[in-house]
Parts: sequence; structure tokens; C-alpha cells
Amino acid sequence: MSHKNAYLVLEDGSCFQGYSFGAEGTSEGEVIFNTSMSGYQEILTDPSYCGQIVAMTAPEIGNVGINSEDMESNKTWLSGFIVHNINDIPCNYRASGTLSDFLKSHGVIAISGIDTRALTKRLRQRGTMKAIITDREFDIELLQKKAQAVIPIERKDLVGQVTAKKPYHWTEDLWDKGYNSISDKNQLSGRPKVAVIDFGVKRNILRYLIGAGFDVWVVPAYDYESFYAINPDAMFLSNGPGDPLAVREDAVQFIRNEAEKLPTLGICLGNQLLGLSFGYKTYRLKFGHHGANQPVFHIFKKSVRITSQNHNFAVDIAKDKNLFKIVETNLNDGTVETIMHCDLSVQGVQYHPEASPGPHDAMELFWDFRKMVRG
Repeated sequence: MSHKNAYLVLEDGSCFQGYSFGAEGTSEGEVIFNTSMSGYQEILTDPSYCGQIVAMTAPEIGNVGINSEDMESNKTWLSGFIVHNINDIPCNYRASGTLSDFLKSHGVIAISGIDTRALTKRLRQRGTMKAIITDREFDIELLQKKAQAVIPIERKDLVGQVTAKKPYHWTEDLWDKGYNSISDKNQLSGRPKVAVIDFGVKRNILRYLIGAGFDVWVVPAYDYESFYAINPDAMFLSNGPGDPLAVREDAVQFIRNEAEKLPTLGICLGNQLLGLSFGYKTYRLKFGHHGANQPVFHIFKKSVRITSQNHNFAVDIAKDKNLFKIVETNLNDGTVETIMHCDLSVQGVQYHPEASPGPHDAMELFWDFRKMVRG
């Protein structure tokens, strides 16, 4: 592996020197930290990370290499990758390549050998910051100015970058020693048809919907004609990147119109857009929730589950509207995690019940959604 010097420079002037791995060059974005102990391949290929530079807090990354089964989309989406130590000798029977080679083939600029603990503490204290990663430019003062000039994600419609180009029918089931597709159309007959609006959907969400007994159709975020052509029994609002206020207003209005007719479940960005569509506000978190160990408290069941999360924004459920009830909250900071409409079959969750990576504590939500659709 190359030991070419590389720098991470934050907008506040902080500079971290390390070594380049993956692709070469210069990249920009907003730096967030992820506390997952595993699942780096799923993180790399999750469209929700579009426009972000991800720092892993686990000290060693790359141990299990890369394989074809753990891709959450067909490519990487993040702007850069930061680790303390890169291990490029895979120790897993499923590995088909190394992390370095994977990043290089996908054009992702990465840096290792930096103090990720110090970086994480700085982000916790000062919040998410814009940054530059480079192995070609070494004028720190100039790099700081470039980091300050990075366009924040509040002003970008990242959904337009990650959504599908055309509608497609999903038939791949949950993992069982290899993903299996439902090739016999008779197996899908009688299943409720769900239209998944793709704001940056992960593949494991689609697999769980199949596992819960749905006939799954995916439509691009702004393709309303394809949605109506499917004639769905239910609507699913997927995860995705960026600020919900940067998503086109017509999409928000569309969600409101259809949610008043169809059983609806929103996840992550889908949850935030659901809130906006019913007149609530969203706001930016200081450093977001990124990791597979976020504790969520169920207000009515008085129970706690550990969840996988990745978002920078949250929904403010104002009590004066009385449209939704708050079902779950985050035990770390009290933010709203699950909302349920008081009259309609409409629900939103801020975390990722499909995991990948993370625990499976919340996977029952997909079967609850099926029950909701069945009435």
C-alpha cells in the first residue's frame, strides 16, 4: 500500500496529517463521524452519505475486505473516507477484494493514520464541519480557505443525484446463505403492492419489504406518472441524503396527497419529508446521528431498542397541530424517532429498521407495516 502523505483540513483551520489510500486527488464535503464497529461496506454504498466525508470511530477498518453481497447500492456515494488504521489483508471467507482497491476503483479519496478520536471530539464540540481531503495540495492556509468555501448540504438537492433513473420491480428476498430472487410471478400474486419512492433507497430495505410479504416496485423521486401507473396499495418513503428542505416542493405536496389515501411508512429522509408534508418543521442536528448503536425509547411500551441511524436533520413535532403522536424518542438527546398519525394509517421512523449495518431490534416495523396495509 502507498504511504503517500495526505491531509484533512477542516473549515476551522484544524489540520490532520495522514496517509492516502484509495483514489488519489482532492475531495470536499462535510465531515461526520460514524460509531459503527462494523459494516463499512454498507456505509460506503449507502446513498444517504452523498456529499459527506465519513470518519469511522472504530480504530481498525478493512479487516473483512469487500464482497458483492454487502453492497447497499451499485456504487459508493460519499465524498471521502477517514480511518485510523487501514487493514488491507482481508480475513473473511466472503472477501473478494481489499478495501483500498475497492475505493480506488470507485474513485473515493481516503486517508488513514490520523487521530480519529481527536477528530470526533472536535466534531462533537463544534458540530459538523466542511472539509478538504487531499494528497496533492499541501498549502494548509489555502486548503482552509477551500474548506470554508465548500457549499453546505442545505443548499443542494442531493436526492436528484441518487434516485433511480427509471422505475424497476424488486424481487430479491432476505439473506439466507445467498440472496434469492422470486422468479415465479405466482409467488407475488395476492401480495399488497407497495410503491417505494426512491430518495436514495438501500437494498436491504427492499429485501425486508419482500420478506414482509409485499410486491415491491421502486419509482424515481420525482416520477409521479410511474407511481400512478403502478396503482399501489401502499406508499413507502425511503431514506436519502441531505436536507429535506432542499427536496423539491412538489414532492412534499405529492406525499401529503397520497398519504391521505394510502397506508404510508417513511424512513429517515422519508420520515422528515412526511413531517414537512403535514406542516411540521425540520431542523439540523449539531453533529447528527451516525452509527449502529443509537438507543431508542418506546414511550408506550416502556422499552428500549438499539438502532442503526444516519441523518443530520430531525422533525420537530409541534404539539399544537395534534396530527401525529410521538411514539419513540432518542435516549441520547430526546429527538423524535417515531411518529404515528392520529387518524390515518401513516407512520414515520427516523432510524433504519433494516440495519445493514447494525442490530435487528426494529425489523418488526416492516411486518407492522404489512399489517397496517392489510387493515
